[in-house]
Amino acid sequence: MTTPVKRIDKRMPGWAKVVSALILVLVVFFAGIRLSVIPGLKDLFGTETNDRSGPALLQSIQDMSRYEAASGNFQIVVDLEKDAKFLPDAIRGTRTLYVGAGTVDAYVDLGKVGEDDVTVNEDRTSATLRLPHAALGTPALDPDRSYAVSKERGLLDRLGDLFSDNPNSEQAVQKLAVRHIGDAAKESGLTARAETNTTGMLEGLLHSLGFKEVKVTYGT
Repeated sequence: MTTPVKRIDKRMPGWAKVVSALILVLVVFFAGIRLSVIPGLKDLFGTETNDRSGPALLQSIQDMSRYEAASGNFQIVVDLEKDAKFLPDAIRGTRTLYVGAGTVDAYVDLGKVGEDDVTVNEDRTSATLRLPHAALGTPALDPDRSYAVSKERGLLDRLGDLFSDNPNSEQAVQKLAVRHIGDAAKESGLTARAETNTTGMLEGLLHSLGFKEVKVTYGT
């Protein structure tokens, strides 16, 4: 007498088939969005940006007496690396490669010119002006031309980013870019160019007013 052997049903349960089919559809769906093989999906699920900023408030007004005589455009590649002691970079550490582009203006402050700094002869044909030396303004970083090329972060830094928002993550490289641009402006001869341009402007202005001889000097 033989005992019949029960066959084990290896068929997948119905609920498992439904879940598997749903996962497969989602994988294909998001792959289509990622690879753009399904037209219109990106437009259907695209992000929408809403500007809910309040109105800008005027905090102060300052009268300006500066003559902006020259402007320089600069670009710097910042390579900033932060390491942790006794830990490899793959565990803890960051490295950011950032391209910073900005401008620096050079100006002559005409508001510092006093009565003793301007000499005019009796027949008003000759004038001598003593002006303060040109100075450099604060470097202004251009956000449209500045960008991060790459960011490398250790495992702990990546985990920290998952649980916290850091809106100032690029603040360090931006400050460093501004400092380097400012240092480059000091070595560029921008102030000398500003003084030359200011001299040309004043000579043209006074000549148009009837002065035949105009002398402009710079000093404290």
